[in-house]
Amino acid sequence: MIPTHRLLLNRKYIFYFLFFVTSLSLQTLQAQENLTSDELFINARKAAFDEDNYPKAISLAKAALEKSPDYAGIRIFLGRVYTWTNKVDSARVEFQKVLEKNKGHEDGSFAYASLEYWNDNSEKAKFLVNEGLEFHPESKDLLFLKAKIHNDLKEFSEANVAIDKLLKLKPNLSEARAFKEKIKNSSSVNQIGVTYDFVYFDKRFDDPWHLSSINYGRQTKFGSVTARFNYANRFNSNGAQFELDAYPRISDVFYAYISGGFSNKDGIFPKYRAGFSLYANLPWALEAEAGFRMLKFSDETWIYTASLGKYYSNFWFNFRTYLTPSNSSVSQSFSLNVRYYLAGADDFLSFGIGTGLSPDNQTNNILFNNGETYKLKSNNIFLGYRKSFNTTNIIFIEAAMERQEYLQDTKGNQYTLGIGYNKRF
Repeated sequence: MIPTHRLLLNRKYIFYFLFFVTSLSLQTLQAQENLTSDELFINARKAAFDEDNYPKAISLAKAALEKSPDYAGIRIFLGRVYTWTNKVDSARVEFQKVLEKNKGHEDGSFAYASLEYWNDNSEKAKFLVNEGLEFHPESKDLLFLKAKIHNDLKEFSEANVAIDKLLKLKPNLSEARAFKEKIKNSSSVNQIGVTYDFVYFDKRFDDPWHLSSINYGRQTKFGSVTARFNYANRFNSNGAQFELDAYPRISDVFYAYISGGFSNKDGIFPKYRAGFSLYANLPWALEAEAGFRMLKFSDETWIYTASLGKYYSNFWFNFRTYLTPSNSSVSQSFSLNVRYYLAGADDFLSFGIGTGLSPDNQTNNILFNNGETYKLKSNNIFLGYRKSFNTTNIIFIEAAMERQEYLQDTKGNQYTLGIGYNKRF
């Protein structure tokens, strides 16, 4: 049995403790009452983002709304915290209050539409995002979300319209370009294409060259795979080549290029060819690449390549080098390619300048067959135009001129005109 004086003492301590806690709570409440709604909002954000204390963030946001019930930013934040804590119905209530007072509110429409999209209610999300775009037609967040919603609903044409408009407004948005590819892969797993190139020489060869190809590509869960049949008439002789290209995805950062080919007639095409590159999507809209190419004629020629690409505004810049080692030296070639995007990923003007030969260029990689010819000096320039129609049809045309030293101190011009068509289905 506890002595009476001990029991009274314990009750006294309990009384003092409860008094202290109550006083502290009252002081805290009084301190909160003295804070402005903006100050409470700042504290709520700190509680959510710095402390991961969502109940505290909700309490502070509610206190701020008692002072400023029409403060849309705080109400949207409260709705988002409810979303993160799986209180979907409570989040809807807050977002609806914002849109009732501010129809088409950009941030409110985006937050509410995102909630419905994440909860597999894409029809409702589509309505909300379209309402927001009526008032904010160039909102990058709403356009990107609209593309995702239409893609989820398998409305691929509308998804492409939204993502193309976004890319026109912000062409260096690498996430949007990646999603453009996702839409393309979802809507069109197959692609066929045809190309034709006419090559004329003012001095070096008497007869022009003719090159044509037909290809079939398919999107797989591992990446794209393309089979290509090439035909050429060079040196008054015909030849054929079969190629297989693949772009396997490794991760969100890395993907690869793997290629191989063989020909029935050495001298019109390389007897064998192979290539590999590893690509990395880097911050600041940069893309880096490193790899090799191998061309087999009577002997093997190994070429090493590296490139760096950058999106800036409506432009894409790519600087590339090819290094071809031999017993005594290393032959170098450089090129700068520029694209100016007019709309989506398949609508652009292109321009390029360079020195030396490219093993990836079918119109002149045959010149690697001529011993040390690839070490002779050359300069080139090209222009191109690519245009898509109804999303699934693409046409392109290119014109190029190369000033080639084919014998020491003897130069000639090479002119190339190429056209092509691709169809996705």
